[in-house]
Amino acid sequence: MPLALISSKPGKRESRPDTLTPSFGSAYSVAEINAYIAIRDQLLDEAENLHSSTKLASTALANDFVEGCLKSARSPYEAQCLPESDAVRERSRCEAIRARIEQLRDDAI
Repeated sequence: MPLALISSKPGKRESRPDTLTPSFGSAYSVAEINAYIAIRDQLLDEAENLHSSTKLASTALANDFVEGCLKSARSPYEAQCLPESDAVRERSRCEAIRARIEQLRDDAI
């Protein structure tokens, strides 16, 4: 007994789009990048409270990851990155957080 109905009519098959629409891909990607930024910020708060080398290393790794997400994307992936004005602001925050991590490491010694 077949598990699916088979049409005997020759006709057009319904097709799904192969790619995400730019607006969906953009909204999803921006939300994902913002989630990584929030995680990095939370790790920084924890590192400032705990001053442990493990937490500082996690924060540095998260900061490096966010910085990698902020690089301009090549075609056809331009829709999957933050708008440039937001990316510039976040890049400067990455630099400030890198400096803060170094300061916390120096204070821990």
